[in-house]
Amino acid sequence: CSDQMLLLAVGLSVGLVLLLLLGLLVFCSWRRTNRQSRYQELFSTAPSVPAGSAPVVLVSQGSWTFRLNHTLYRVLCILLLGWYPMGSVLTSLYSVSALNEVVAPPPGMATRLLFSVEYRHSSEQVVVFLLRLGNLPPRFHSNATLVELRLLPDDRRPRQAKGQGTGPDPEFNDYFVFQVSAVCVQESTLSVCVLSREPDGKRHAVGRVLFPLEGELGLAGRVLWKDLELEDDAQCSELGDVQISLCYSLSQQRLSVVVLRARGLQLQTDAGVCVQVSLQLHTRVMKTKRSCEVKEGPDPFFNYKMTFKLKPQHLDEACLRFEMQQPNKKLPYQLGGLVLGPFMYARGPQLQHWMDMVNPAQEPVKLWHGLGKTT
Repeated sequence: CSDQMLLLAVGLSVGLVLLLLLGLLVFCSWRRTNRQSRYQELFSTAPSVPAGSAPVVLVSQGSWTFRLNHTLYRVLCILLLGWYPMGSVLTSLYSVSALNEVVAPPPGMATRLLFSVEYRHSSEQVVVFLLRLGNLPPRFHSNATLVELRLLPDDRRPRQAKGQGTGPDPEFNDYFVFQVSAVCVQESTLSVCVLSREPDGKRHAVGRVLFPLEGELGLAGRVLWKDLELEDDAQCSELGDVQISLCYSLSQQRLSVVVLRARGLQLQTDAGVCVQVSLQLHTRVMKTKRSCEVKEGPDPFFNYKMTFKLKPQHLDEACLRFEMQQPNKKLPYQLGGLVLGPFMYARGPQLQHWMDMVNPAQEPVKLWHGLGKTT
């Protein structure tokens, strides 16, 4: 009778332990489902949480759930070890890194931007989560880092974010909302321009990222690393490059242009090089100006300054056409050209340069551009 009572007590103890463990597992599953539903609700409604936190929640959830389940597994092994000896478990063999863990680029690699883009069909909004930069060039480490975002081609005024602290990897943890219809979003391009601001307020262009949204909005909240196209590291094009500065004064309705220098020109003769600049409105050439000849080989320095009268209502209808030429007896040799203007005339860096010029800050914007064949 005493043996039966002992077996009954042991059975009841084992049953209670198993019921307790079952209850803990059900509770953990409920907590995990509840957290995932709140995470999905974050992306289906307007952002009301600290900026940049959405892409990070998914990373921490998976690792927390794994650690909790692994702890319950160890407790179960310890409780049952007296009845079923299995030896010890090496926990180091079961360590798993989170699937969506974001790894910073190693030092010495390209300067990269970490961000996330999502399109919300219900509200017709593009939401950009700006997280951080990685591997800024050393000369910018002591300056403040600014980022200007635009959704081309319609967004004329940039949205701006300031980095937290200085150094090679400034953080932003901010988000931006752009209102755009589902029809136009596939034709839009996200432009991110990184600037470095010195203590005296002088700004330098570090680089930019152009991210076309066509076909890139399928995975909501996907975290992306994109390399910056640095201004100083831009490779010379096949026909050469030209450095141009633009500035528009709204009060004076004046467009100021400076052709600074060129590099890598494919010269046809030993003669000098000149640059011709034309202001064009639709198909009509409004005014043309031409610099003096410069004889400095394939890398001439011009510093040629000119101004054009241009009304604000024509900023979306006008463009600047640049042509590099070498004089000849009959017709000049065309070394290459380019067009800077709005979406009607230009794309890529040429469009971005024009949009930066229209910025109400009214500061000169200086960029390198590759030359193409003239028509």
